[in-house]
Amino acid sequence: MADIKNILLVGVGGQGTILASKILSAALVDSGYDVKMSEVHGMAQRGGSVTTQIRYGKKVYSPIIGRGEADVMVCFEKMEAIRWIEFVKPDAKVVINDFEIPSAPILVGSAEYPQGIIEELSSKAEVSVFEAAKIAKELGNPKAMNIVLLGALVKALGLEAMDWDRYISENVKKGFEELNIRAFRAGMDAI
Repeated sequence: MADIKNILLVGVGGQGTILASKILSAALVDSGYDVKMSEVHGMAQRGGSVTTQIRYGKKVYSPIIGRGEADVMVCFEKMEAIRWIEFVKPDAKVVINDFEIPSAPILVGSAEYPQGIIEELSSKAEVSVFEAAKIAKELGNPKAMNIVLLGALVKALGLEAMDWDRYISENVKKGFEELNIRAFRAGMDAI
């Protein structure tokens, strides 16, 4: 099992978590890895939790990552990070987008957004925090936040040598290829 890497992407519906996972999975398959991907998007269209689990290596039999098994977790939204922390290994790398999407109870005033999330996560894993949404907005499109985070993930995994320009261009909406390539590179530079 040591040759298998376990990656967990967590976010909220509409953040592009699944697109980032599909680009990563396609690149890994094309590079000769056995890849299994599982996605869960419950109530995603209403701001619900979205998770993607990607496992790759020489031979992978299951797409599911158990508690304490993720080598890397990428958090598209801070509160989702705390919900999924029990799935990371003690020496895992956690990439956090310093971004908040208030849940329905927070929006109606019956709950408050939790404080101290980054500090708590930092006590449990190797954490890199940056504002992917701000970077994407500065590049011209806040929707490219997912590709910024993909760039950070690729850097955390040490997979920079792959032909990411091609994989991004093949998977993003036509006319947005160059923007997303710039977003990817900015994400790699952010951590």
